[in-house]
Amino acid sequence: MVALGLAVRSGSTAVDDWFHRYRHSPARCLLFFSDPRVLALVVIATLAVALYRRRWQLAIATVVCPLLAMWLVELLKPLFGRKSDGVLAYPSGHTTTMIVVVGMVVLVAGVARWAVLVAVAVCLLGMIGQGVTYHYFTDTVGALLLGAAIVGVAALTLGRAPHRT
Repeated sequence: MVALGLAVRSGSTAVDDWFHRYRHSPARCLLFFSDPRVLALVVIATLAVALYRRRWQLAIATVVCPLLAMWLVELLKPLFGRKSDGVLAYPSGHTTTMIVVVGMVVLVAGVARWAVLVAVAVCLLGMIGQGVTYHYFTDTVGALLLGAAIVGVAALTLGRAPHRT
């Protein structure tokens, strides 16, 4: 994430320009996946499942990890200084939070194959939505790397409890 941030610090890349060609296309609807209201509902549902399963540490992580992600993004953005439309952009906060929230869903689901596949699809769609609108696409890739690191640390810290198949 740091290497990408340093590499793209100066502005748009050819990949970013390609995505921005679709700025006013129906792809804007993909912002749904990174909408804070949608993510808040997903966090609440994920928390409810973790509490129902009596996975207390996982329930705490479900709430703390997205907040940690938002805090880290705010800490990192000024260090990279990359701007899009005059606003600090790298890494994308909406995308980082989305990745972490979806990652927590995967952990609560016991890392089930269906949850991983749905998570990959949702994250890619959300990244495209942000990449064609408010961010450079490379901002969303940096966010993916940061969010995945946060979820990975949470998974290693919590361990993996067996689940019913």
